[in-house]
Amino acid sequence: MIGTSGSSGASTVALAVALSAELPARVIECCSASASGLAAATTAELGLHPAGWRLGRREQVLIERVCEVLAGVDEVPTPTPAEHTTQLTVLDVGWEVGQLTTTDSWVSDAVASADQVLLVSTSTVPGMRRLEGALELLVNHAGVHITDRTWVAVVGPRRKKWTRGVEHAGGPHARRALNSGRLVEIPEDRGLSIHGLDSRPVPQALLAAVAHAHAVEQDADHDANRDGDDEAAADELDLFTDHDLTDQPTDQPG
Repeated sequence: MIGTSGSSGASTVALAVALSAELPARVIECCSASASGLAAATTAELGLHPAGWRLGRREQVLIERVCEVLAGVDEVPTPTPAEHTTQLTVLDVGWEVGQLTTTDSWVSDAVASADQVLLVSTSTVPGMRRLEGALELLVNHAGVHITDRTWVAVVGPRRKKWTRGVEHAGGPHARRALNSGRLVEIPEDRGLSIHGLDSRPVPQALLAAVAHAHAVEQDADHDANRDGDDEAAADELDLFTDHDLTDQPTDQPG
């Protein structure tokens, strides 16, 4: 999960993706503690993990946040082991795309090899221009095939109601992404815009919007598994990140 600009709503979308998943899920917020968008989103705090993560929970979702101020993406600590072998891990990257793609780190490696990448932007001319720039940087970082597994979430009115000129402001990468069938239209919510994420329920309209991505990806995985070999069919159905971020055991340490 990568925001194309500050306050684009990436943390909100990341949490909504995890909450709408049928599998056990966690959100790993990779930004500095001073930039957290999930600090008030947990309903139960679980304390500090020795690896440097502050743990919390909201419904079935485990939320992991950095507990220190970081100077760069290369300082993000290594993730904790997954609680379950089928756990969905959503990375809320929290860094500017240019810094992410030009800095060696486990975060940039995870994005390059992710099952899915979701870019979050806004339905404005600047938003489309930033989306174009982010897509170009990702292609330069991971190769052109990353666009085949990149989704775009656009916050604002439905696409058919976008202001004239918005859709064509981004350039070829953005237009291709918008027309790929991997567009998630995220409705604006005044309460979230004012208060940010807190313990109040995430709007149902937002959960319904991101559930579309789950449904489409699961259909694609079903088709691929039906035609693939046994090993491919056994792969996990994780979204928006690689399903094995560490070589550690899957049991969560106490």
